Amino acid sequence: MGKLRLYNSRTKKKETFFAQGRRIGIYVCGITPYSVTHLGHAFTYTFFDVLGRFLRHEGYRTTYVQNLTDVDDDILKRAREEKKDWRELGEENAQKFLDDTAWLGSIPPDMYPRATDHIAEIITYTKKLLHTGIAYEKGGSVYFEVRKDQPYGSLSRLSYRQMLALANERGNNPKDPNKKDSLDFVLWQKKKSSEPSWASPFGSGRPGWHIECSAMATKYLGNAVDIHGGGGDLIFPHHESEEAQSRVANGKQFARWWMHAGMLKYRGEKMSKSLGNLVLVEDLKKRYTASAVRIYLLSHPYRSSFEYFEQDMDKAKVLDMIFQQVWRAQSALGEPILVSKYESMFYHALHDDMDTPKALRVMEQVAQEAVKAKNKKNITSAKALLSTAFNILGLRITYR
Repeated sequence: MGKLRLYNSRTKKKETFFAQGRRIGIYVCGITPYSVTHLGHAFTYTFFDVLGRFLRHEGYRTTYVQNLTDVDDDILKRAREEKKDWRELGEENAQKFLDDTAWLGSIPPDMYPRATDHIAEIITYTKKLLHTGIAYEKGGSVYFEVRKDQPYGSLSRLSYRQMLALANERGNNPKDPNKKDSLDFVLWQKKKSSEPSWASPFGSGRPGWHIECSAMATKYLGNAVDIHGGGGDLIFPHHESEEAQSRVANGKQFARWWMHAGMLKYRGEKMSKSLGNLVLVEDLKKRYTASAVRIYLLSHPYRSSFEYFEQDMDKAKVLDMIFQQVWRAQSALGEPILVSKYESMFYHALHDDMDTPKALRVMEQVAQEAVKAKNKKNITSAKALLSTAFNILGLRITYR
């Protein structure tokens, strides 16, 4: 049915996808559960769910790993503010996230590892980087020396000044006296009072953000991951740093494809927990079916950023109702609807960098024709094609 072409954030172009054999490892950076799930999360994880579904439909055997960053500056800060145990806070929000993604119809990842369950692997990874000479210990912490890694910055393609400014916005401490360079990032950070810590050869402390994903991805998928994904806001510093330390530690390219979902905006700014401008999945549940919300998300190109408007969700609701009408429609014994051209268009859309908006428009045409032809033509083939498409897109017919 054609070759699958996917946009690679590393090369900044669409490339024909291939795999060694038919087995694929997919790693997608999961949430930091210090607050509830918003629609921006749903956009990212719904897309990667559809990507996994389509790859399986194409005959690949996928192993999909999505992590949980369950210890982090944000969690510890929020736990202090709410006077809660940091583990309790994380567990509550992680469960809400799982409930929301299940409601949206996403297939659970094959593995859902937590950072705190992989301290041993993180320590081993850090020791390996120290052995290469690219990491250094100072004051009870361990750092990755960025200037020793010539390719650093090749994923994000930012200048040193741009990288430093962005890193500082996202938790970097440029004034850390133990650093050789302001952009060096933490692999292991020294214990602070009232914070959780683990014993290590470097002293008691906890892992840095980036090293957690390198340890978990390689543990479950090996030293080379086929597809590594996440939200576009993770390209720098998280994915840049993850790629660098993994490449140095293992002596090979870490991910063959880097894929990033666009950012969802609301009221003119990126939807984020820190800004508080959130549209929550738990609120949308009260007014829309899961398929309507999913249609809304998939009606936007996965690499594009867009802004949430209520009227667009209402349009998705209308399309969901049209799809429902097809299932209610009775097939006649007459001339069948020819769907081969629609089938070709649907797969062509998905083969072209997972163009879900176009795929949905094609299925809307099929549905409109089937509804119009009810009791006049045989619409069995139209229903069959829609059923296959819905399985790939993760849509479920629900009646209200």
